[in-house]
Amino acid sequence: MTAPAATAPAWTAPERRAFIAAHLAGRLPHALLVHEAPGAGGEWLAHWAARLVLCERPAQAPCGSCRACQRVLAWQHPDLMRVLPLEDSRQIRIEQVRDLTAELALTSHAGGYKVGILAPADLLNRFAANALLKTLEEPAPRTLLVLVATQPSRLPATVLSRCQRLKVRAPTRAEAAAWLRAVRGEGPWDAALAVVGEAPMLLGEADPAAIAETGRETLETLEALAAGKADPLAIAERWARSDLTLPLLCVEKWLTERIRPDGSGPGLLAEVRAGPYLPAPGPFLNIRGLFGLLDEVRELRNTLDVPLNRALALEALFRRLAPDGGGVAA
Repeated sequence: MTAPAATAPAWTAPERRAFIAAHLAGRLPHALLVHEAPGAGGEWLAHWAARLVLCERPAQAPCGSCRACQRVLAWQHPDLMRVLPLEDSRQIRIEQVRDLTAELALTSHAGGYKVGILAPADLLNRFAANALLKTLEEPAPRTLLVLVATQPSRLPATVLSRCQRLKVRAPTRAEAAAWLRAVRGEGPWDAALAVVGEAPMLLGEADPAAIAETGRETLETLEALAAGKADPLAIAERWARSDLTLPLLCVEKWLTERIRPDGSGPGLLAEVRAGPYLPAPGPFLNIRGLFGLLDEVRELRNTLDVPLNRALALEALFRRLAPDGGGVAA
């Protein structure tokens, strides 16, 4: 989701001020890794940074009204390149990176910066990440390369070491709801955010009421599984026939809330390795099992475009949730 400047996410203000100061001082890095909490606005910030450096009015950049800003907002500026996973793919491939690096090596059309945005950069496959190294090591003058990632640990150390990192925090529930109302109008945003966590950018153009209903149904299913009141096989077969994107996100959030039962930290763990241990005894005592399940859910989300037996994968996951399945609820 791209919002006009008037509705810039309030929680990104510190990062925007730092970026403007660095730009005015001529200290912008050539490669920036934006580490965002899921759905917190990392790609929005990268897009805003492109407007900042390509704006035709440096003193007011990004002004939002000049021809360059308007073209960037529409993703149509000739000096702005955007690399996303290919349609129906969960990877950024080497051919895409080669096209990007070749374009960045050319002279700017407007005589200023050239900007490349890779999002989500943690979906770069190994070959694509290696192809990016030469540009990171020997950048062309006045080039800005922005990588947006929720799990930077998935990137090679050689890439991470060549980027300056900027972390975007998750908004509070009130900040997220206020921003959504400003951008989308009134709606049951609190209920929708309760499903996806403090991740307003994940809502996109979706119907918040439908998301809230999906979240309610998913929560009831998970609670029934954990209580031994539902059949893992039947639920797995039913889920396998539907779009799993939102239900798996709900499962991830549900597991996260049991790892952090006091509600501390972000709604979703962007970096599992950085999370605290379970602080106190509760109904789920096997912390290793919880983290293992969280990894399995994320791996399943990352392979939704790969031909596999989804019902079998889901059944194995659900049986581990069941009290007699030898999983974390035991």
